[in-house]
Amino acid sequence: MKTHKDLEVWQFSREFVSTIYAVSKDFPQEEMYGLTNQIRCSAVSIPSSIAEGSARKGNKEYIQFLYVALGSLAELETQLVIAYDLKYINNIADYDASISMLRNMLLGLIKFLKNEKRERRKERDAMITSAID
Repeated sequence: MKTHKDLEVWQFSREFVSTIYAVSKDFPQEEMYGLTNQIRCSAVSIPSSIAEGSARKGNKEYIQFLYVALGSLAELETQLVIAYDLKYINNIADYDASISMLRNMLLGLIKFLKNEKRERRKERDAMITSAID
């Protein structure tokens, strides 16, 4: 049986967390409970939301958690821009590709799950229609 650990988006987002931890360790000490904590929490929330959603009962809840992961990704993107503005990181472009990739992967999984849900509904409706005829 496949789990969230088998999903490329979960694996990639988990690896991205390591990148975020590495870059944020060089932030000023006074940011430990500010931006450093925020940026790390946003990063960790992405694979965590994917995992939690995949453990839920149905696609509707799963999709909801994938949207939470997208929200965390948007937070992370904003926090990286702020870190760049504050000169805590040198090049925001280093992270843009990973953020875009994660966003596309999450949206692709959402689209897949929505289509899967539609297909099941069509099959159910066809069975009901044939039972009536």
